[in-house]
This record gives sequence, C-alpha cells and structure tokens, in this order.
Amino acid sequence: MAPVTPVSLPQSMPASGIYLLSENNRHLYVGRTRNIRARIAGHSRPGATHGTAAFAFRLAREVTGNLAATYRKKGSRADLMESPEFSLAFDEAKKRILAMDLRFVEENDPVRQAVLEIYVAVSLQTLHNDFDTH
Repeated sequence: MAPVTPVSLPQSMPASGIYLLSENNRHLYVGRTRNIRARIAGHSRPGATHGTAAFAFRLAREVTGNLAATYRKKGSRADLMESPEFSLAFDEAKKRILAMDLRFVEENDPVRQAVLEIYVAVSLQTLHNDFDTH
C-alpha cells in the first residue's frame, strides 16, 4: 500500500493485522494487533506511557544510550521515566512516530499474524524488532 502517517489514517481501514513503521525509506518496526488504529495511537499519543508506547520507549533507549533492559529497580522502565533526559527523549520519540510512514495489512487470525510479523521483520530487516525476551 502507499504509506500514510499515524495522523492521516484513512477512515476505512482494517481493524486487525500487522503494521510497518518506516522513516526515510528505512523500515524500523513491524507489529501486530487486533486494533491497528488504537495500537498506532498507543505508540504515538502524547499521554502514552512506557507500557503502551513500547516502540517509542525503544527509540528513547537508543537516543539516550540506555540499551539494556533490566528487572532491577535501577535502570527499570519506571526508573528511566523518572529521568528528565529520558522522559524528554521518550516524548520526542512519540512525536517522531507521528511523522513516520505507516503501512498495514489486514490479518485476523492470530497465528497468521504472528508468522507474518516475523516474516516481514526478517524480510525487511526492520531495525527495532529483535524478538528477544526481556
């Protein structure tokens, strides 16, 4: 499909499927969801938290050099959000996502969604999908 942006979603679009976020012709992130419109808002809404804006959180980690996930208090998601530098980077990442190119395709079956998400991420070598457990 021709790309749209998160702020210019078409009135008529599928509810569930996979989506691809790109910037400057570089494919960055692919995700899957039962509600594309709501999930994209969750990635980019100004009030979105680190729990709903996982891609923005990942971008903020990259910008601030806080790359390693941890389960300890120091360096945890909540701890990083208390840092003014990280919080600003997180807000900027959500704004950045609003300007990205967005493509999506309908897929209602959750197993097919999962396979398609992995296939697209591997085929397009998206920079921010690692499928690692944290």
